[in-house]
Amino acid sequence: MKKVLIIGPFPKPISGVSLANKVVKEVLDTSADFKADFINTSYTVFEDAVGSFSFKKLIFFLKMNFSVFKVFKNDVIYITPGQTFFGITKYSLFILLSSILKKELIIHVHGNFLGAQYQQLTGFKKKIFFFLVSKFTKGIVLSDSLKQNLTPFLDEKNIHVLYNFAQNYLIDNELKVDNSILKISYLSNLMEEKGIFQLLDSLHELENKKIKYEAKIAGNIDASLKNSILSKIDKLKNTSYIGVVYNDDKKQLLNWSNTFVLPTFYKMEGQPISILEALATKNVIISTKHAGIIDIIENNKNGFLVDKENSKSITNKFVFLNDNKSKILEISNYNKMYFAENFTITTFSEQFIKILKLNAKT
Repeated sequence: MKKVLIIGPFPKPISGVSLANKVVKEVLDTSADFKADFINTSYTVFEDAVGSFSFKKLIFFLKMNFSVFKVFKNDVIYITPGQTFFGITKYSLFILLSSILKKELIIHVHGNFLGAQYQQLTGFKKKIFFFLVSKFTKGIVLSDSLKQNLTPFLDEKNIHVLYNFAQNYLIDNELKVDNSILKISYLSNLMEEKGIFQLLDSLHELENKKIKYEAKIAGNIDASLKNSILSKIDKLKNTSYIGVVYNDDKKQLLNWSNTFVLPTFYKMEGQPISILEALATKNVIISTKHAGIIDIIENNKNGFLVDKENSKSITNKFVFLNDNKSKILEISNYNKMYFAENFTITTFSEQFIKILKLNAKT
């Protein structure tokens, strides 16, 4: 039986990465071939500038290094690092010791910024970044278009695609979608790069066009933008902010809506779990031509891809759906099947174990 050390964030706070790590641990705990240990690296302060440096973070991660002895006790070291220079270098001790001890070392990149960060770096920092990432023996990315984040460091045959997932409790085979009016949901952090202002501007345009709709906005609000975001929401007649939602409240929101919108241009974006959750609940998806989203959303089939930072592009899709309400039912029925075939925890678990069992190729 192989022992696997998971190093990365776990809930809370809840994020795509922390949820995935939680499921990975659960998968390994029920496996006959593997046994899991973990180091929780969650830093619990919500900040817009994810990946930024601060002395509080530095002290937190220096304390984390006292757990490095766990490397000796495990056969496989599985790390879900950040995508910035600090996001990688904070794991230096774990990476270097694992490499010296010839442990299998797996990096799972939950985003699309690692490659860009490497290109932006210069001089000694770039060399350190390359040195550390190239020590990994195997890499995992969220979709095909995101492989380029690891190709500067690893042979492509050792880079594997593993789609994200949505949790089983969201699936309701009896769910009937109401397409009488546009029911719009947003579920993500309310921060500028997630496209919240473009969505709110688009909803304002809908009201100007006298198009009937209801919208519910959920998620953490970036403190520096709280007043401006809430002020915009207050000016909309049919839009409400419902705070942070978990579990049954999340399911209730996504079951209520028929159209899910995430107009993200977030530089760290990979394959947002909120989109997969919306697929599980039969929502039409409206998102951007950005990161790994382009690998899972196909125009007019399971949703629509719009231009980044463009509220009119979003409005055009709203108008189309309002004028073609049968399209909402057509897409929602397709998304139920599409989700079941690609994004369940069962599929994720099976594929993860398969990748874990593969030998790294030289």
